[in-house]
Order: sequence, then structure tokens, then C-alpha cells
Amino acid sequence: MKGKIIKSTGSWYQVMEFETDKIFEARIRGKFKLIKTRLTNPLAVGDFVEFQLEQDDVAWITKIESRTNYLIRKSVNLSKEAHIIASNIDLACFIFTLKHPETSLGFLDRFLACCEAYNIKPLILFNKIDVLNEDEIELVKDIEFLYQEIGYPTLEISSYSKLNFDELQELLKDKTSVFFGHSGCGKSTLVNALQPGLNLKTSEISGSHLKGKHTTTFAQMHFWDFGGNVIDTPGVREFAMIDIQKEEVQHYFPEIFKKREECKFHNCLHINEPKCAVLDSLETGEIQHSRYANYIKLMEEAEEDSQK
Repeated sequence: MKGKIIKSTGSWYQVMEFETDKIFEARIRGKFKLIKTRLTNPLAVGDFVEFQLEQDDVAWITKIESRTNYLIRKSVNLSKEAHIIASNIDLACFIFTLKHPETSLGFLDRFLACCEAYNIKPLILFNKIDVLNEDEIELVKDIEFLYQEIGYPTLEISSYSKLNFDELQELLKDKTSVFFGHSGCGKSTLVNALQPGLNLKTSEISGSHLKGKHTTTFAQMHFWDFGGNVIDTPGVREFAMIDIQKEEVQHYFPEIFKKREECKFHNCLHINEPKCAVLDSLETGEIQHSRYANYIKLMEEAEEDSQK
């Protein structure tokens, strides 16, 4: 029997059979746990699997199909281990909030670099627009313009006023999407607004630290009435790429990678080399300082990881 993983709690899974859409509680055979891997989770929501039924309709997963792509991050407690957030994704939606909680551009750039690395189409959703004053809305529009110029699609939304929901539904229709962002950025609230009746648990922002509380504790796939589905993921505060060489990082910043052909040296890392087109573009404003700073930071982290 074949199906896809629609829920993962770490030890148990739910798998939906392709032919009947019937959902089974599932477990994995011990052999999967013996595979030498740096992954903390052998299976992720979105995975296509083969399984067999045994007594009490419990499904035993026997095979994992090759993934077309996946979102991955470093494990929270184990720096050498990685955790797959979701797999086989058509559209990765980053939920950006200017405040409640504040989203850093560094966090966004890491996410976009990961999408570039694993060939995932991103969409930046500027959420909670309805709680911003005029100056803050202008700031959002400046950030939005910055990323649009690079080539990333963006959309301003609000789960409460349903701002741009028709357009958002059209973008999500018939796709497997993933919602990603800080705890408290409004992922579960957005899912509830797009699919009334789900009643996913949500919570208020912590007043003392202005950070969100974890309300989604495991990844789960939900289905839209208008077609397609979304993988709701636990909110994360930190996000880092793994197994990346410092020479590769520029491949994941499109505006930097585009300029490298104009550099004097073909192996230019755009740090202090002479006649570097990227450094020249930084001076003219063609490449943004925030993006370049995050590019340098990712390179430094990649070098540190390679020395561990």
C-alpha cells in the first residue's frame, strides 16, 4: 500500500492511503532507526511511503520514497544533528511579522537560502498588517520592495481582516505548502482563517518577552476546501543550514551569484578581493547591506562547522 505522511509526533505517524484517503496510525520498523544518519527524524510530514497493515489496522512503514525536496534545520539540542521540517513541498511560505514577534531579516535570509539550496519555491507573507501604524507599514513596504527586486514573491496579509485572502488562496490552490516562521507569527491563526472549522490551537504573544509560545508541537498536514494542503510546523526561534561549504553560500543569494561573473577572479568570495563586482554593487546600493551581512555570517558559520 502507498500513501503520504500527514502527521508526525516523533514516535507515531499518520499515513493517508492514496487510493482511499483513509488515514492509518503508523510506526516504522526498527531498521529505519539503524540507518546511519545525522537526521533526528527518519520520516517527515510530506514523505511518500509504502506500508503494510497488521493487526488492529496499525500500519508499518516499510519504504520511504525519494524526496523531491525538503526544508531542514539544525536540531535544537544537537549541533551535529539535523531535523527535516517538511518534504515534497511545492510552496514554502515564510510568515514575516514586523512586531509581535519581531522577525529579523537574518532569519528570513536563512530561510530563503535554504529554499535556494533545496530548490523550493518561496513566498514571503507579511502578516499582521492590521496592527501596524503608518510608519511601520512604510517600513514593511520598503522590506517588501527589497525582496521583490531580488525576485522573491511577496504578499501583505491579515488573518483578521482577510487582506489579500483571495490572492493567497489562488497561490496555495492545489499545492502542498508549508507555513514557516517564529512562534507567535500567526501560522495556526492563518490556517484557521483559510480553513474555518479546523480550530487549531493558538495563543497570545508573551507580554514579558514579546515572543510567541509554541502552540503547534508537531508537524501536521491540513487540507484546504479550495484544493491542496498545508503543512503546519512548530514555530522556531533559530534556523541554520547544514552541510554547506563556505564557497557554496553565494549560490544561495541570487543577486550575489548573478554579480560573481563580473568579478576579476572566478573564485572570488566577495570579502576583500580586488575588482569585486559584489563589493562595488554594495557601494552603489545595488546589493543591500543587510543581505550582504547575512551572506558573510552564513559563510563564517559554514567555515566553523567544517572545522568541528
